[in-house]
Amino acid sequence: MDTKPDLLSTASEIEKIRAGFPILSRTVHNKPLVYFDNAATTQKPQIVIDALVNYYTSLNSNVHRGVHFLSQQATAAFEEVRGKLRDFLNAAHSHEIIFTRGCTESINLVASTWGRVNIKAGDEILISALEHHSNIVPWQMLCEEKGAKLKVCPILDDGSLNMTAFTQLLSEKTKLVAITHISNTLGTILPVKEITRIAHEKGIVVLVDGAQALSHMPVDVQDIGCDFYTFSAHKVYAPMGIGGLYGREDLLNAMPPYQGGGEMIKNVTFENTTYNDLPFKFEAGTPNVGDVIAFGAAIDYLKNIGLDFIEAHEQELLRYATEKLSSNPLIRIIGNAPEKASLISFLIDKIHPYDAGTIIDQLGIAVRTGTHCTQPLMHSLGITGTIRASFAFYNTKEEIDRLIDAIAKVESFFL
Repeated sequence: MDTKPDLLSTASEIEKIRAGFPILSRTVHNKPLVYFDNAATTQKPQIVIDALVNYYTSLNSNVHRGVHFLSQQATAAFEEVRGKLRDFLNAAHSHEIIFTRGCTESINLVASTWGRVNIKAGDEILISALEHHSNIVPWQMLCEEKGAKLKVCPILDDGSLNMTAFTQLLSEKTKLVAITHISNTLGTILPVKEITRIAHEKGIVVLVDGAQALSHMPVDVQDIGCDFYTFSAHKVYAPMGIGGLYGREDLLNAMPPYQGGGEMIKNVTFENTTYNDLPFKFEAGTPNVGDVIAFGAAIDYLKNIGLDFIEAHEQELLRYATEKLSSNPLIRIIGNAPEKASLISFLIDKIHPYDAGTIIDQLGIAVRTGTHCTQPLMHSLGITGTIRASFAFYNTKEEIDRLIDAIAKVESFFL
């Protein structure tokens, strides 16, 4: 990975980076935009927008199916991104990368294919209390269909996973561990490599939901050792509606197709169909070609900046924001795990998060309020929701100061 030690070392360099994101220069409610909702979706640099526009203005064609020039060029650009993702994730093979609409579809793909073949009545699937609904509901549906049981590993008071409980919950009935890499609500970074090692010692398959991880830190699926890893492009500075699934070659080959149609076949008669090889067996229909190509541009962009530096800058923002928020006795930070990504969930005294978020928005600051698609986690914490500020490498300490000032105005209004 290309790293540049001095790229993020000065405010002027950060401003140069910010200048590459058109939306960051706009105003909201006559205030300069502060965007702290990066865990929901990240903003897109001009280079990614240009890649999408360029596809539709000069390259638009279907892929894999045409001998004409545009189709061949589009196919080459499309498949080049698969190779970029292989390198970005350090997968062993490009055909272990399956394009989907994102993490939700990737998890549903595994549940509907591997799950339907391998989960039987009486089996168990283990998830954590930190999971997003997209890593809960598909497994609930599968368990209901198969007569299996969904078990939940609790968390400690600081928001980290209870590893003692995790080990104890694994049994000969456990067939799958489906776990988030980073909690989208508490920011907890889970020890997915250790989790995978422990599970594999018992012959248990592991799926890691990487929705929140790919933009914040280097991810090496071979080092982690997981069997499946899911990701969404829109959280990695790329367009919405595209993402993917990494799966081990042997598991993917053994799984039945997810959907039927064009591209996922070799030969079709009215009597039977022969399915295509990887990765195309799982990519029925016309793919989202333009957004895949723009995803490739986003990967190039992140590699050029350097994920090590992105991680370091975001961790400094997290430290600064945590220090500022912790100094206010009316603020309660929810989740203080030793290993955290750059987001903070918090409450302001007894003020409802929605009320606080509305005032903060009027001051030009975008934060997320509510349950963050983790209703079971909120219930276990005894709260109805939080205010969440999630930081990206284009954010600054000055923006955090504006959030602190906005919180003071919320307090003066309600208290």
